[in-house]
Formats: sequence, structure tokens, C-alpha cells
Amino acid sequence: MRAVVQRVDSASVTIDGKVNGKIGKGFMVLIGIDENDADKDLDYICDKLTGLRIFEDEAGKMNRSIIDEGGEILLVSQFTLYGDARHGKRPSFIRAARPEKAIPLYEKAIAKLSEKVHVETGIFGAEMKVQLINDGPVTILLDSERTF
Repeated sequence: MRAVVQRVDSASVTIDGKVNGKIGKGFMVLIGIDENDADKDLDYICDKLTGLRIFEDEAGKMNRSIIDEGGEILLVSQFTLYGDARHGKRPSFIRAARPEKAIPLYEKAIAKLSEKVHVETGIFGAEMKVQLINDGPVTILLDSERTF
């Protein structure tokens, strides 16, 4: 499982001209699910997201989590995080999980994160427009296989 985490002042996702999810201060998270992902991968990513200390404390050091800040998460599924463009010019998405596997894991992620923070979402598989105001900018990459 992979996640691109952006610290934001605000973010929203629009589908067919209608806002589907909108947050204030927190994380805009793009999440990709691998064909081999399981609950352990989900647990790793969710624990990282809720514990990631990338908000500044009184001394200006990145030392506070989204929970400490009372922040929100906008979680958007994105199979293209598993795009492999190492060979040729057109990426292969063979590692991205098919919807029948990815949707239940995406829904579990929403539920697990919602136990600790307010979560807004896009719609799995929909054509979405994402807007955000990146704070910092601060962007962190997470991978449950710990490849980066």
C-alpha cells in the first residue's frame, strides 16, 4: 500500500461538479492499493498517518501529529500510485489491485482512520478533481513494503 501525504490548510474533491469531500487543516492523502496488500499493510499505513509528526510545535519543529493538531484527512483512492514507467513511455498498472480487492481495503482504511480523526473521501473509481492548499509545502511518501 502506498500513500502520498500532503500537509494542507484545506483540500476538497469534486465529482461531476459537486464537492464530495472537503477538509480544513490536515492531510490530503492519495492512497494506492497493491494486488498483494492485506490488513497488515492497511494497519501500517493508517498507524503512520495518525502518528506522523509533520506539524510544527511551539519551537517550530515538526513534532506534532494530526491527532495533536485536531486535523482532518481527505482520503482519495489512486491506482496510478502503482504505475510502473521504468520500461517504455506508457506506465503499466499491473500491480494495482482490482476493485474487488481494493474497495474493501479502501473502506477499511476509512473506518480505521475515522476512529481517530475526521475523514472525508472521494469515490472509488470516479473521475475526480482535487484542490488543495499545500502547507509548507510538506509532502511525505509512505509505502507498506518500506521501499521508500
